[in-house]
Amino acid sequence: MFRSLKRNLDFEQLRTLLSSVFALKEKEGALTFLVDLPGTKLKDNAEWADRRRIAAEWYTTLAKHLDKLPFDGIMLYSYDNVGTNNNDLPSEMVLAAHATHGSSWMTGEIVSLEGILEITSVVLAPTELSATAPLKNLARKFHFRGATLPGFSRRMIPALTMDYEKVNERVMQFKLRLDRANAADIILLADGVEYRCALDLRHRTSHASGGLIRDLGTVANLPSGEAYIVPYEGENPGDKSNTSGVLPVQFDDEIVVYRLDNNRAVEVLTKGKQSERERATLREEPAYGNIAELGVGVLGEWGVTAVGSILLDEKLGLHIAFGRSEHFGGITGPTSFRNPANVVHIDRVYVPTSQPKIEVAEVLLKYEDGSAEVIMKHGKYVA
Repeated sequence: MFRSLKRNLDFEQLRTLLSSVFALKEKEGALTFLVDLPGTKLKDNAEWADRRRIAAEWYTTLAKHLDKLPFDGIMLYSYDNVGTNNNDLPSEMVLAAHATHGSSWMTGEIVSLEGILEITSVVLAPTELSATAPLKNLARKFHFRGATLPGFSRRMIPALTMDYEKVNERVMQFKLRLDRANAADIILLADGVEYRCALDLRHRTSHASGGLIRDLGTVANLPSGEAYIVPYEGENPGDKSNTSGVLPVQFDDEIVVYRLDNNRAVEVLTKGKQSERERATLREEPAYGNIAELGVGVLGEWGVTAVGSILLDEKLGLHIAFGRSEHFGGITGPTSFRNPANVVHIDRVYVPTSQPKIEVAEVLLKYEDGSAEVIMKHGKYVA
């Protein structure tokens, strides 16, 4: 049932990856895989099915060589998908180890999520819907390290064999810049029309996701390669966010243009099917319009190319996220949404393969000392 369709990492490559990324100690608790399943909220697709095969292959390979690893167990759990990216996880999961022998992914002992995480040192979550936000919050409570791999596919396997020490060095260069910056001025060209927006970076500390997930209580994506920051959301009394301007996003062949004010997309300025859908979404869920992240991905400098998945493609260049932000240090969380089913954190990735009609003309960081630096021009880093 789980015969590999294409190549995968062998045991030595998996051991090297785990040792490098997590700096494994002489003795660890469990290594836990979390896998979401299709259902009424979201139907299956070919890549999702193969992602479950990948998880099963990794689980089987590592469990077979447990005596060569510091973990006291290798565990595989499944759960019904939660409907949207970065929504909270269910309180119970199914011990799905038997799925590797052909049984159903939902056949097995039901275990509480808290019980799972209490005995876990490292979490790997190759899921269809991102579990980054809830796992970041849970890691602070249960002190595990975790890597989330939403939308992972076999095309990304080479990116897991990179030298993440070097990737992390480059990411840290941009983290230091974002920490110093109090604003980012962004110019985007969409179908030849210029759009400008300013993101307020005051009162915030940025984050580095360079592929080294070594501190207890930390969770990041794999593949990794970005620095990112939550823009200021205007939570301080009398200090409104300066995030404003207009932001284009391409959906299919349509350019949707949002008007930004006080760090929210508050209006859709364009007409069309996608524009109407986005307008309705903002009306139904104002928290969806929160500007939740400015991200700077670096893997494009290593020759990594887009594969059509946000997980990897956002690590290639500029991206701006909408929605939930509290897992990154912002203030917009699940309770900010009117309907729990609508909780989401979604990245809009500005690379040609994701949004071919939009070019990043310039990204300018303004620093607290009054100086400024252009870090990107015509889609390429110049800093």
